[in-house]
Amino acid sequence: MKPRTIKALPVKNDGEEITQGVLDLGIEKDTEINGIGMGVLSDGTPYLNQRGLAALCGVQNAHIGTISAQWDDADPKPRIKAIKGILSKLGLEASVAHIEVPHNGVVHYCYPAEVCLAILEYYAFDAGTNCQPEARDNFRILAGTKLREMIYSQVGYDPTGRARFDKWHERIALNYQSAPKGFFSVFNEAETLIYEMIVAGAPVDEKNVVDISIGLHWSKFWDENGFNERFGDRNKFPHRYPDSHPQAKSNPQEAWCYPLEALGAYREWLQDHYIGGGKFRKYINDKAKKGTIPPSIAQLTIAKIEAPQITNY
Repeated sequence: MKPRTIKALPVKNDGEEITQGVLDLGIEKDTEINGIGMGVLSDGTPYLNQRGLAALCGVQNAHIGTISAQWDDADPKPRIKAIKGILSKLGLEASVAHIEVPHNGVVHYCYPAEVCLAILEYYAFDAGTNCQPEARDNFRILAGTKLREMIYSQVGYDPTGRARFDKWHERIALNYQSAPKGFFSVFNEAETLIYEMIVAGAPVDEKNVVDISIGLHWSKFWDENGFNERFGDRNKFPHRYPDSHPQAKSNPQEAWCYPLEALGAYREWLQDHYIGGGKFRKYINDKAKKGTIPPSIAQLTIAKIEAPQITNY
């Protein structure tokens, strides 16, 4: 069976940066518990920092750093062979020991949970006279999936991804019947686009409210094309934000609702002008520049939404 590769960024070698294997990884959540730094990367990978892994293993921080530095040596040291052998038995391989991730102006050395367990097991049982009782005790506690579960629990991360829908569901619960009979709202009509954004990994929360962008562009298009005369007058209705959003302080918000007769024209505009015309792409790229959506997730989201439509069977 082919080994499963652990995603990682290459380390720098002799001052030169090898081509990156994973781009735009960020730190989704992190914390420090009893001196052990841990977190979750933007792709869901749980990790320990170098100092935290050293503490679990009962060794000096420099020893873990040396493992990283020697990881890809042409003639690997016995301990590197041993650690990689542990990974191989699990059907895993890692091109490097740690992932270098810039976060808040500092480069963090993030060791994926699987690599951590392999190093921990080495210092628990396979390091000869360098075996550490701390490593043995911690390995017994954290073996298998326990380390991953501990990291997820400590940083408050939901690996199932269900929580990413929560803030959107809160808004739906408050507004799904807000527009009066005979009218539609941009928020309710945007549900498919918003769902696809979330599935692609884009956070839909108080910082990323795409229906505001859609509503502003659609309102402008409505006025420019005299749709009041064609479809009848649009109206205002109360739109509310949940308490988890700072926008809730000024509830209720006034939002436009549009005659149902214009629904076909709206959907055509959404596909041809907002998405097809590059407005959605610009919105997502602007959010990436502001840091509310990771750049890699932004590109995945754009690709998901701009995917070609089926023209024939």
